[in-house]
Amino acid sequence: MNSFPWLTTVVVLPIVGGSLILLFPHKGNKVIKWYTICICLMDLLLTAYVFCYHFELDDPLIQLTENYKWINFFDFYWRFGIDGLSLGPILLTGFITTLATLAAQPVTRESQLFYFLMLAMYSGQIGTFSSRDILLFFIMWEFELIPVYLLLSMWGGKKRLYSATKFILYTAGSSVFLLLGIMGMSLYSSTEPTLNFELLTNQSYPLALEIIFYMGFLIAFAVKSPIIPLHTWLPDTHGEAHYSTCMLLAGILLKMGAYGLVRINMELLSRAHSLFCPWLMLLGSIQIIYAASTSLGQRNLKKRIAYSSVSHMGFLILGIGSISDTGLNGAILQIISHGFIGAALFFLAGTSYDRLRLLYLDEMGGMAIPMPKIFTVFTLLSMASLALPGMSGFIAELIVLLGIITSQKYLLITKILITFVTAIGMILTPIYSLSILRQMFYGYKLFNTPNSYFFDSGPRELFISISILIPIISIGIYPDFIFSFSADKVEAILSNFL
Repeated sequence: MNSFPWLTTVVVLPIVGGSLILLFPHKGNKVIKWYTICICLMDLLLTAYVFCYHFELDDPLIQLTENYKWINFFDFYWRFGIDGLSLGPILLTGFITTLATLAAQPVTRESQLFYFLMLAMYSGQIGTFSSRDILLFFIMWEFELIPVYLLLSMWGGKKRLYSATKFILYTAGSSVFLLLGIMGMSLYSSTEPTLNFELLTNQSYPLALEIIFYMGFLIAFAVKSPIIPLHTWLPDTHGEAHYSTCMLLAGILLKMGAYGLVRINMELLSRAHSLFCPWLMLLGSIQIIYAASTSLGQRNLKKRIAYSSVSHMGFLILGIGSISDTGLNGAILQIISHGFIGAALFFLAGTSYDRLRLLYLDEMGGMAIPMPKIFTVFTLLSMASLALPGMSGFIAELIVLLGIITSQKYLLITKILITFVTAIGMILTPIYSLSILRQMFYGYKLFNTPNSYFFDSGPRELFISISILIPIISIGIYPDFIFSFSADKVEAILSNFL
């Protein structure tokens, strides 16, 4: 155990710093915004320092552990710790939250509350990835829902209340299954109830009971990931949310569901996962094709990008279901890769909307000439989304496919069918990605928009776009940087399936 509570500091700093916003005598938007950015940067730099100097990459065990007794009545601890699985998502959270805060255009209404909610969401997400007590995991999981709901309902589009209500009904409803699974696992013990992840990892259950637990967790994480048919909240939410909120949703929130599938369903319930993984492979294959096909039919730009996110999350499900070293490493790489790509696409969709006040693709056209910088960056990120070689999306999806092919779990004919179906989805991806570019940037359509809105990307927007492009290209060229975090932990998880 560390003498200094590094992880507690990283988790608590954003929300404590955010609480001070409410005490500011100066209510100017710029002061509050730059204060929030400074808090995000401090937390990100502190996280990077801790990982560089206090974390050993070649150790698959939990590190930087913290145990503080919280509630004596039922042995509840404030327990944190990280390993190679949580390292990448934590860094991704800090990076995307900092850029999303910078991306937020001047908030004219309740700016103090807006930036406080951004920081509160940051704390909840870091806490979820760091928790080593399963009830603390649930509390952090639920805590970050409140800021998302308020950000949607107060700073969204015309149908913001509908989308916020749908979001909270889906996510809070699925959390009932998460809580029931947690209570069942913690109470099923030969000696006394336990909420400690380490003790639960070594706990064995009757197969029927393990399947029940697995199904409860699967429903909870399938809503958040999302996995079809529990995905319908996502397009509505993205369609109405402010684009800085969309960046957090696409970049981090969806990845929490995938993280939960690996952390709990795979690591704690390995026998049930072995039984369910063929169904996950089937769902993942269907999801890639279904979401890609549906995306092509969307008129709303943000909804089209949202469905593309659902399609790309299908690869993540395939990697988790493959039960292979290569496939699971590919899934973890896809968590990081799509976190960057999804956040970047929604940011560019928002910057376009700021200029045109249009979201329907059939009303757009001809943006390439007046806005060449936005056109260039959007094109590059669309290429990353359709898995162009040299970008992170390509290497992540390729490694997932290699994981399916090399998996010892499935027959050859099954692997061929899954690969074939997935390949169809990969063919559909360029169709809807290039269609967005064609409808937005090419042609000579006249806008009913004042010419004053036709200004190109400014320094702030270029900085955010390039900041996201750099890791996308870097991971595409050198993915071993991510594998150095995850490889040992993946090997430890898969040892339960031997």
